[in-house]
Amino acid sequence: MRTKYFQEWFSNPGRDVIAGTVVALALIPESIAFAIIAGVDPKVALYASFCIAITIAFVGGRPGMISASTGAMALLIGSLVANHGVQYLLAATLLTGLLQVLCGVFKLANLMRFVSKSVVTGFVNALAILYFITQVKEFQGQDWVMYAMVAGGLIIIYGLPRITTAVPSPLICIIVLTTVSITMGLDSLNTVGEMGQLPSSLPSLFFPDVPLNWETLMIILPYAIPLTVVGLLESLMTAGILDDFTDTESDKNRECKGQGISNLVAGMFGGMAGCAMIGQSVINVKSGGRGRLSTCASGVVLLILILVLDDLVNQIPIAALVAVMLMVSFGTFNWSSIKGLRDNHRTSSVVMIATVVTVVFTHNLAIGVGIGVLLSALFFAYKVSRLLDISSQPDVSKNARTYNVSGQLFFVSADSFTEAFDFHEVLDTVIINVTHAHFWDLSAVAALDRVVLKFRREGTEVEIVGMNEASKTLVLKVATHDKPGAMDEVDAH
Repeated sequence: MRTKYFQEWFSNPGRDVIAGTVVALALIPESIAFAIIAGVDPKVALYASFCIAITIAFVGGRPGMISASTGAMALLIGSLVANHGVQYLLAATLLTGLLQVLCGVFKLANLMRFVSKSVVTGFVNALAILYFITQVKEFQGQDWVMYAMVAGGLIIIYGLPRITTAVPSPLICIIVLTTVSITMGLDSLNTVGEMGQLPSSLPSLFFPDVPLNWETLMIILPYAIPLTVVGLLESLMTAGILDDFTDTESDKNRECKGQGISNLVAGMFGGMAGCAMIGQSVINVKSGGRGRLSTCASGVVLLILILVLDDLVNQIPIAALVAVMLMVSFGTFNWSSIKGLRDNHRTSSVVMIATVVTVVFTHNLAIGVGIGVLLSALFFAYKVSRLLDISSQPDVSKNARTYNVSGQLFFVSADSFTEAFDFHEVLDTVIINVTHAHFWDLSAVAALDRVVLKFRREGTEVEIVGMNEASKTLVLKVATHDKPGAMDEVDAH
């Protein structure tokens, strides 16, 4: 265990530190932008990014994943800050952290298995589109210099790896474009310093100045719950994506607890709630970051940049960071999913597109994933119901007919099951063979009860054979708790 943890930290320290530095440079303008969205001072988001990145490096379940303040979380807390102030935001952050820790303790990350691949693909594509839209807005009101700088940055990012991969191309892009901007005096370009004032001191430990009573809980709980859900959804999906990128596994329940602990630390040091960042995580991985050291380095370097090198950081042109984020957008989008629209089953494509459209238009990850999961469940239920097969063989000598049922019986297939029987045929005996069938819910039992009642009304005796133990238990349980019916007299052997 110790050897594995050591490997997660120091398997590739050089690349991890460099990758963390690249991430830290991109975190500054993003954190400031998220602070503006949330309606708080930039230091609230920057402190959060520093605290979360450092903490998650030690307690997270996915090495190399970057967590900090995010746009998805900032969108959820704007009204809380506007109506009640920053202190209640910090209290909501603490409650969010506590709820996320509890989710990890009770292993709720296992629920991610219900999120289909189509939903994950839709989520990734939606974030890529949102990243692109956000960066396009940076071109508004800019002259040709902005376009030229971004184009030059993209040439460096995609061209340098053809020459050497010793240094991450995004870092070189930021250094070169900043040098060009300063030496040529390109005053028309927006810089990081114009987005907001960087903090000048370390964060201090304190508890939110709010009354500890029921009223406070009722104010922050409606915000803490969606913050918990969105934060874990984005974190667990990002962890899954990095699992695929790096061909490694991660502990999702540990990640839930880690995100919760990180938000508890952020809240106690004056920061807003955050979660994993798919964009920055992709930057980290593509820059060579694989271990926990890269995540830790991103937080440490971020603090150094905003406290020691703030004058230099303030001069970084936004064009350089736009180029990096456009690379993230292009790299995040699952381009093979476009081809998949033609090759995959139509229902999978519908789920993916619905997830993308919902997330892009609502900017709410939870709603988009919820729609995708709901559609996946409905399509799956429909597919399973179509597998129900009922055939019959007559026995003329005994004036009887045997119905052979194969498939899954539940609320979707219940009506099809009932409609498969001919109640007008004059028979002495009907045998319903359910050896290859399974009864899942009350609707299935009610459908079987209805079939038996209809045959008995016509004077036909009914025998049910082959029922498995699980189905028999459900049938007998319903017969015991409901009013006496035809099933009470059927020998389901």
